[in-house]
Amino acid sequence: MLGLDKKDTALLLAVAALALFAPFILNIFPQNTALAFFNGGYPDLMQRFVIFGIFAIGFNILFGLTGYLSFGHAAFLGVGSYAAVWMFKLLNYNIVPALVLSVIVAGLFSVLIGWISLRRSGIYFSILTLAFAEMSFRLAYSVLTPLTNGETGLQVYSNDPQILMGENGVTSPHLFGLEMSARATLDLGPWEFTFPVGYYLCAILMLISLYLAIRIFRSPFGLMLRAVKSNQQRMRYTGLNPKPYTLAAFVISGMYAGLAGGLLACMDPLAGAERMQWTASGEVVIMTILGGAGTLLGPILGAGTIKYLENVFSKMNEALLHSWFSWLPDFIETPLIWVLSKFTGEGWHLTLGALFMVIIIFLPGGLVEGGQRIGRLITGRSRKASDTATKPAE
Repeated sequence: MLGLDKKDTALLLAVAALALFAPFILNIFPQNTALAFFNGGYPDLMQRFVIFGIFAIGFNILFGLTGYLSFGHAAFLGVGSYAAVWMFKLLNYNIVPALVLSVIVAGLFSVLIGWISLRRSGIYFSILTLAFAEMSFRLAYSVLTPLTNGETGLQVYSNDPQILMGENGVTSPHLFGLEMSARATLDLGPWEFTFPVGYYLCAILMLISLYLAIRIFRSPFGLMLRAVKSNQQRMRYTGLNPKPYTLAAFVISGMYAGLAGGLLACMDPLAGAERMQWTASGEVVIMTILGGAGTLLGPILGAGTIKYLENVFSKMNEALLHSWFSWLPDFIETPLIWVLSKFTGEGWHLTLGALFMVIIIFLPGGLVEGGQRIGRLITGRSRKASDTATKPAE
């Protein structure tokens, strides 16, 4: 399939099936039950699953293959968002030119930052990228306000040129007239499933991004990136210069981030400097490591897991916890809820931190390694059972 082997084709088809049926999978609990709280089939949340999946896939090309840890990739995410909103302001709400400009601008920006940062490696490279990201945030927040609108954020106004808008043009982001906010709803008794146009567009782009990442992983270029991670000194001894390969990986990764930033603006035509903060860069690092750095599926799993946990734990409050644990005696319920409340609501990052520590300690390969262990455990047991069944009686 499209030049992929059977294993990679199966992976791509599995991700496509999960993306297609996500509205059903994420709304598995009936709406009229307490468990409906854990459903995640909301249009905005599903879009974030796949958008940040694209972001993490691109970051994994740099970090997973070359071992270069960047703490500044949020700069490209923010630049992509700003570029998309500017296209909305200047032309119209069609997302095609917006996404194209997002990728191009992020690519050019990453060439500049990568060319300087890649003069160093290891922790010095990471610090340089972090410094560039923080500089970009400060520039967007206060210095370049004519371009970014500062702390208010860049958005589309009625007096903007929009030279291709026309008198009866669509006034929200669209794909040649098909609005991203459009959605269809299916009611099946206690279940309600929503199918947003914007989500499926993002899902298609994520599948294309994953396909390109697979081709990079399996290509001679990907092999050279692994060589960079393994031993750059040996590469130099063979007459190969690792710098062009690392810069190419950095730029490709930045373009993925620009696409993700453009998609965020296409779902909500607003770009703010907060998307360029160092915390956003740290989030994509956690996504990649949590899912499994250097694997194809890991970044998508990590992005989906973190965004789902953010949605669930940030919505919890003490009143909800009291309703869940009201059956307990007061002397147990009160201290239990006091402890749990520190890990929910605004403190949900404590839950994320605890999960991250558990993964690093017990599953250094991330969620993908956990799935592989479970698979080996199941196949090992089934193999033992079959051996026992076929063993002749003595």
